[in-house]
Amino acid sequence: MGRTVLSMSVSLDGFAAGPDVSPEQPMGRGGERLHEWLFQADGDRAVAADGVTPVGVDAAQVRERHATTGAVVIGQRTFDVGVDLWQDTPFPVPCFVVTREARDPLTMKSGVFTFVDDGLHSTLRQARHAAGDQSVLVMGGPTIGRQFVKAGLVDEIHLQLVPVLLGAGTRLFDDLGTDHVELERTAVIESPHVTHLRYHVPK
Repeated sequence: MGRTVLSMSVSLDGFAAGPDVSPEQPMGRGGERLHEWLFQADGDRAVAADGVTPVGVDAAQVRERHATTGAVVIGQRTFDVGVDLWQDTPFPVPCFVVTREARDPLTMKSGVFTFVDDGLHSTLRQARHAAGDQSVLVMGGPTIGRQFVKAGLVDEIHLQLVPVLLGAGTRLFDDLGTDHVELERTAVIESPHVTHLRYHVPK
């Protein structure tokens, strides 16, 4: 069975989305800054042999994430604000939406959205089955990410620390409760645009 990985870009002051998230502003006001690193080549802006693919630290992180992800979990609001923008599942794998409303699966070009209305454990169980030996990626939004951490369902936390202070929005780790959660740092990977931090969550 693969790992359950929470991966999210956050500002230096801890925000994973700006304020006023809407279909017009899926990351909230100013929140798109958190994902700029995804669209920039590193350092010398080298490209691969195909003349298109950026080569460097950030591009390598993106490639690894795609290669190791077998299923994705998102929340209802992330689906609502993202589906029209993506016009597909966010990764070309089965995607599970944590929701409170029963709904038929939605088939897209690269995968299927399955809507799960009976809790986090059921969502993760279905996602793990779909992912097989690959990882389940919990990618959005910050509220769902926080709920998975609080429920003890995450094996690894991958943060993309963006050098910006958003000042307002939704913090990833607000309202986790008073329990102490000790993490083991497994990697720090730097680029000119973002610092990739990886942590193991001991069980």
